[in-house]
Amino acid sequence: LSWAPRPGLSPATAATLLASGPEGEMLCLDVAHRPGQAPCVRLTGRYLLPPCKQRWHTCAVFLPQGELLVCGDRRGSLLLFPFSSSSGQAAESTSIANGVSDSVSEDSSSELESSCLSHKRILPLVSPLSVLFGLHGKTGVTSVTCHKGCIYSTGRDGVYRQLHLRDQQLEVLRKHRPCKGLQWIEELRFTPDGDLLVLGFHADNFVVWSSRTSENLHCIPCGGGHRSWSYCSSPSAEVFAFIKSGDVMLHCCEAEPCEQQVLLASLHGRQITCVRRLGAMEVPGHAALNVLVSGSEDTTACVLALSAHSRAAVPLARLSDHISSVRTLALASSTGPGDEGCGDEGLSALLFSAGGRAQIECYRLLCAGDPESAVESLESAVACQVIHVASHRLDEHWERKKNRHKLVKMDPETRYMSLSVVPGTSTKQLLTPWKFLAAACSDGSVRVFGLLEAARNLVLVAESFHHQRCVLKVEAFLHTGTGGERLLLCSAATDGSIAFWDITGPITDATDTLHRAEGDMQPLALGAPLLTIMAHSCGVNSLHVSKVPEGQYLVASGSDDGSIHVCLLEVAVGRGEATAGTCLQVLERVSRPCAHAAHVTGIRVLRPDLLLSASVDQRLTLWCRSPGKLVPLSTTFFHVPDLAEMDCWEVVEAGGELRYYCVLCGQGLEMLCSTAPSDPMPLEAPQQGD
Repeated sequence: LSWAPRPGLSPATAATLLASGPEGEMLCLDVAHRPGQAPCVRLTGRYLLPPCKQRWHTCAVFLPQGELLVCGDRRGSLLLFPFSSSSGQAAESTSIANGVSDSVSEDSSSELESSCLSHKRILPLVSPLSVLFGLHGKTGVTSVTCHKGCIYSTGRDGVYRQLHLRDQQLEVLRKHRPCKGLQWIEELRFTPDGDLLVLGFHADNFVVWSSRTSENLHCIPCGGGHRSWSYCSSPSAEVFAFIKSGDVMLHCCEAEPCEQQVLLASLHGRQITCVRRLGAMEVPGHAALNVLVSGSEDTTACVLALSAHSRAAVPLARLSDHISSVRTLALASSTGPGDEGCGDEGLSALLFSAGGRAQIECYRLLCAGDPESAVESLESAVACQVIHVASHRLDEHWERKKNRHKLVKMDPETRYMSLSVVPGTSTKQLLTPWKFLAAACSDGSVRVFGLLEAARNLVLVAESFHHQRCVLKVEAFLHTGTGGERLLLCSAATDGSIAFWDITGPITDATDTLHRAEGDMQPLALGAPLLTIMAHSCGVNSLHVSKVPEGQYLVASGSDDGSIHVCLLEVAVGRGEATAGTCLQVLERVSRPCAHAAHVTGIRVLRPDLLLSASVDQRLTLWCRSPGKLVPLSTTFFHVPDLAEMDCWEVVEAGGELRYYCVLCGQGLEMLCSTAPSDPMPLEAPQQGD
């Protein structure tokens, strides 16, 4: 038995009772009650639960949008049923008492039973419209609730899930794991100030976990997971009641004043390892907001809004699907309404995150201004919806291989060091709904993955172990010329080498194979690189490829030894065979030893004659590139220790002035702004003969 409040019924006078019976039949009963009268029961629906060993429901909720009922069962499944209040009109109302009386007649139960049996012949047995079988495992669904158009379900599998309806079907948006060890999640409660409280049992304690502050608000020793319990809290006190060994136990305590105040909330619990800018948004009542995504060693990624005016960074959403540190991020912008950038429709992009344990997660991010929010609240001014699209782990991929006993198992400790989204093309043979992603791996391989967002399928399509050592960086870029379009890839390793690949052929072959094999395939070989250059004496920690107006490419890199290397490439595409016709030629190479006093972990080509580099020595240096040399223009000291990565973008201000912005991450996060010099003047005097 379970109660479910139904829209349209006053909670003070009526409620809906759901009862599970034999053979998976669930009855829906409207119970009306008034002071001085006996309750009146009316059968309004009959529903059929899917076959399983333990065939009964555990929780239910009526959706405000449309006449629909969502319930969870003991098998861990979520079910969607149609509900029509008019269907119960065919069944005659049944009263438990004769007339209006304070007492109930002795044969009322038999009358109710015979009435329900007669009404069951009238009402049809309804099957579910949508079934997510075993969504919460075999331990069952503990609660279902609705909030702001989304459905939330909890279970004893240690996660709660966020879902929505699409074409009368339940669709999982994402799953959340509140904290380590909280396996028995019982209920979710949304507070008026925007916090989400997770109620459950951790070991032998009942805990109330705050999703906003990521801490236990209350911890009550009670002996462990109780099936019958109730919790109520107020600003002055909290009460927890439960049944233990047949006894009703009550725990009461007064609210204690908070002795500590958070001056500045942290974005992550450990070092921030990567950061990417999603775009800018115009929100009423606020200056333009920059939406960023950061990843950390604390195994989470965070979508945050950064206001340059108020200098506040506010988390919008936190992604916690990784089981190890998040090392790298990549964004693929959408097309059509909601493109990356500033607009009324907001921002939409695919986010790829990867890191330890050879794990890649993919999400769809949708950010928009919330017109119903308070103007003074930055946190509620932007609404961010996160949809989990797909995930991939190499060890799970290996388990699905045929004849795997003949192969050497992949290293489970493989880490993804860098990601790069392969640009889309307009070439007819390359047009495909698949998106491709290149990854640099610590086991010495360069891997290419394919994503079909509609099917939520992420597969490994090609790989190469050319480097034979840890690959640190990858950058994919598109070449367009008289010979056609070519997809090129640049990879850098710990020995200081940079390799250039033509991946047009492998991606074309992978697309054909995926169409024939319906989304599954054995990885292809990337082949040999077109060109390999030794740019540094040790590992390449930063890499950037930029196209210059002449159709050539500048490849800038920074190393562990503090040096910077820039080379100018020319791509020539023959009209013969597709791959064999691609040729790379190095036109110019410039190296600047000891450009920094420590690892160069961030570099960007801003213009053909302007470079920006950042290092662990906490210096941000602007360089002027001229034929054969790099000359420093300016140096700015920043405050973030142990710099891990940098991202840059340009903004044209209202007066037409061009400004460059960069965000730096490491042991903290910092955003800097610089005006583009119209005529670069070097800091050091030119040498004789220059």
